[in-house]
Amino acid sequence: MEAISQMPDGERELEAEVPEPLGPESLTWEYLGDWRGILTALWAGSMQNMHPGLGAGVEEHSRFFEERWQRLFRSLYPISGVVYDGPRARRTALEVRGYHDRIRGVDAQGRRYHALDPDTYYWAHSTFFVSTILIAEHFAGGIGAAEKRRLFDEHVQWYRMYGMSMRPVPESWEDFQLYWKRMCTEVLEVNKATLDVLDIAGIARPPFLPWLPNAVWRPVGALIGRTFVWFTVGLYDGEDRDLLGFTWSRRDARRHRRTCQVINAVFKLVPHDRRYHPRARAGWRRARGDLAADAEPVGTPRRNLPPPSEREKPER
Repeated sequence: MEAISQMPDGERELEAEVPEPLGPESLTWEYLGDWRGILTALWAGSMQNMHPGLGAGVEEHSRFFEERWQRLFRSLYPISGVVYDGPRARRTALEVRGYHDRIRGVDAQGRRYHALDPDTYYWAHSTFFVSTILIAEHFAGGIGAAEKRRLFDEHVQWYRMYGMSMRPVPESWEDFQLYWKRMCTEVLEVNKATLDVLDIAGIARPPFLPWLPNAVWRPVGALIGRTFVWFTVGLYDGEDRDLLGFTWSRRDARRHRRTCQVINAVFKLVPHDRRYHPRARAGWRRARGDLAADAEPVGTPRRNLPPPSEREKPER
């Protein structure tokens, strides 16, 4: 089967066949949809936004800062679906890519950007890949070099699902490490979108706690916000931490390591399927035959949907 992808500059890329989605034998399945991945969300959001083109797109087109919790939780469904949706994964990937069609413009420095620029789109994907490594390293007992190479190969297969240009994708895990270092030292920048995503001191009450009075949530939310930012600082590479102006002591490192060990110990007590986000959980059930292979993907609850006036906009 031949698929044609429309690139931002009008170039058409031909693919000989629809790529094979990842399956339950992959390490990506093991880590990506794990609920512990939520602990990397602030890291991923800030790393993505430090890319000039991506940060400009968020600043000028996104409603993320008006509905942080809802946007985070509804985004988890299609993003994880590109991995866990089985025979429907390709369709999910093209839907996700389509959300970015209209995100383009010129930033404050006069630089043109488009969310479907191959370098910009791949950078976002690379942060999801590195998130799987962070989950494994910090919250799931550790990971070796062989597993990292395997996750790298799987992330390439995962990225092919989008039908995007493969030009920015490094050839090997070793090349990826050089790519990541170069991006962090030469390309990323601190911008408004990055600072805003890290500013969660006054974050609104989560939509899944409607019964909690705001008067109770405000001090609790402020404490959670400070703790989550501290925890996120421990996930950054040194150059990213320095770029953002954070400090990190040996005492911080010890506390962070112990916190991660506790998280790992607690999750060992959680039944397998309950460790996973609903979209990922459905993937595991489908793989076992507990769900039909062509079952409709699990969608986000209504509480996570954008306001009715925004629901017809694909980028929301």
